Amino acid sequence: MVQIAIFASGSGTNAEKIIQHFADVEDIGVALVVCNKAKAGVLDIAERWGIPSMLINRDFFYGSDQMVFELKQQGIDFLVLAGFLWMIPSYLVHAYDHKMLNIHPALLPKFGGKGMYGMHVHEAVKNAGEPQTGITIHYVNDQYDDGAVVFQASCPVEIQDTPESIRQKVQVLEHRHFPEVVETVIREKFKLPARYF
Repeated sequence: MVQIAIFASGSGTNAEKIIQHFADVEDIGVALVVCNKAKAGVLDIAERWGIPSMLINRDFFYGSDQMVFELKQQGIDFLVLAGFLWMIPSYLVHAYDHKMLNIHPALLPKFGGKGMYGMHVHEAVKNAGEPQTGITIHYVNDQYDDGAVVFQASCPVEIQDTPESIRQKVQVLEHRHFPEVVETVIREKFKLPARYF
């Protein structure tokens, strides 16, 4: 069984879609939710699904490489960032090299980098007059939104769209594609038999 840890900072809608997706999968499962905000909705989701959660602070995350020890202790094989807003430290990138995926709510390399998260991204897309936006799922390296792209999906941006309506369109793409892309990558990486959705 390949064990996933999901890192999230917010409401956890993507985390929940991934948890749901793997709930009945025999050889891959979500074993841990890691969060950096005590009141984040993702912690309630973890509790509802009976998945252990771990609340971390900056000193713990950046002050040593204890995080790797904790993840290995719990048998975690693969990391998924689902709205996790902290930069991943180099020690963790190296420990899970090409075994960590992030989702970004735009078509990278556009609208990526420091400060580009959540509504900031959708506002920037709107202000730039972009004809389309979408999602990018990519491996994590030690730069913001810079790892190798695994998958992209796009949607049109209409004249009448607001940052909020853009967010809603992008979220539809996130929920549709992220769980399946995570599964596909894990099956290739760990040489698991294919499963048809």
